[in-house]
Amino acid sequence: MADIFDLNGKVALVTGGNGGIGLGMARGLASRGCDIAIWATNAKKNAAARAELESMGVRVADFICDVGDKADVEATFAATLEALGRVDSCFVNAGVGGSAESFVSMTDDEWHRVLRVNLDGAFYTAQVAVRQMVAAGNGGSVVFTTSGSAYYGMARGQHYASSKGGVISMMKGIAVEYARHGIRCNAILPGWIESDMTEVQLGLEVVNAKVLPRVPLRRWGTGDDFSGIAAYLASDASRYHTGDVLTVDGGFHSF
Repeated sequence: MADIFDLNGKVALVTGGNGGIGLGMARGLASRGCDIAIWATNAKKNAAARAELESMGVRVADFICDVGDKADVEATFAATLEALGRVDSCFVNAGVGGSAESFVSMTDDEWHRVLRVNLDGAFYTAQVAVRQMVAAGNGGSVVFTTSGSAYYGMARGQHYASSKGGVISMMKGIAVEYARHGIRCNAILPGWIESDMTEVQLGLEVVNAKVLPRVPLRRWGTGDDFSGIAAYLASDASRYHTGDVLTVDGGFHSF
């Protein structure tokens, strides 16, 4: 029987792929033979991620891209195709956190700063990827990174939560509309994960005292906890799996 997780000859684009969840996804994809395109905004981290992934024996291209800029997304996607020839899977993972003292004091600038990357950027990235997948006629997989804040109240983070709820709705619409083209679309919902975005929060004594005991597996997640799910969603193993939100949280949202 053929290996249904084999990704040799495939190409995956991972936005925000130079660290945290994105790099964990890229490692899982590369471990199955998938070539990788990384889009991010830190050249030093890009170079380090590229060197690591290339050491796994796959082709890697890295690009500086502001996903909130439609023209930059379109130009970078064209450069990705030029470098690697195709995009079979697109992991729409780039995002920023929110920061506000309260909902009523949240500024327009802060609201739009978060939505620009987390929702507009997700739209631009998914749109250009789906357009190419339809044109290529080989199907494909699009995967959004969402958040528990899409379902559960997030004080002082209404803009972040709105963006993550929005990508779930976008995902379901893509899954329904483009199934006829063999394109699957899903979302991954992480729990509390060690990353640059959560470094301050997870370092707080109160968070370790009150939140960690609510994680049944009794540890924070890491980027590598998303290696397997990424490989699954990019592979033929998930060929009938679409329109879903897959939770990877150590049991946090079930407790």
